[in-house]
Amino acid sequence: KLTSISLAIVFLNALSGSGAYALMRRIDYRSALMFAVATIPGAILGALNTGFVPRRLFDVLFGVLLIGAGIFLNVRPNMAETTRRIYFFDHHQIKRHMEEADGTAFDYAFNPKVGIFLSLFVGYVSSFLGIGGGIIHVPALVYLLHFPVHVATATSHLILAIMAFTGTIVHIVNGTFPYGVHYIISLGIGVLLGAQIGAQLSRFLKGNWIIRSLAAALGLVGIRILFMA
Repeated sequence: KLTSISLAIVFLNALSGSGAYALMRRIDYRSALMFAVATIPGAILGALNTGFVPRRLFDVLFGVLLIGAGIFLNVRPNMAETTRRIYFFDHHQIKRHMEEADGTAFDYAFNPKVGIFLSLFVGYVSSFLGIGGGIIHVPALVYLLHFPVHVATATSHLILAIMAFTGTIVHIVNGTFPYGVHYIISLGIGVLLGAQIGAQLSRFLKGNWIIRSLAAALGLVGIRILFMA
């Protein structure tokens, strides 16, 4: 029940954020749709598998995942902006050129096959744990696919909105949150407003500070969940 409610809240948050980022023209729509389609099978499978894992193990896995991601991002916040590693799969790349509403231009390239594989994994983990896949997808887009941080953040919101909506529908069909509507309404109001505020604040933050903020939040939440477990 908690996982299904959380996933529905994630959908509302991602939908609100996508609207704000769309006005800034930061979303790579072609990549977002391609990766979103890849998350759907994983999201369905993750939602179906949620009930098969004991709650204590669920919390431990979730906490370790968040802490590990937080440590990595805190140690390497500038790697994506200062270096470009050559991987064995950097072939047949797709090139992108984007311009924000304020005129800021971005040029980058990525391997779509790697992005699709990562999105399938993100869809499963996010739906299974009932979390926002951005904590995995943003680092993956930045560090493995070389997306600019601001574009990765905005694009992941649209991907997440589609993925979370799919996972939520699966939970509804399975009847896993018949009493969760009032929680979704009350919490949803907060996340809808918070997503707008966060998107506006991102205008004033450099990419490495966005990464550091994400790392700190992940670490704190992960520690709390481990104590709960």
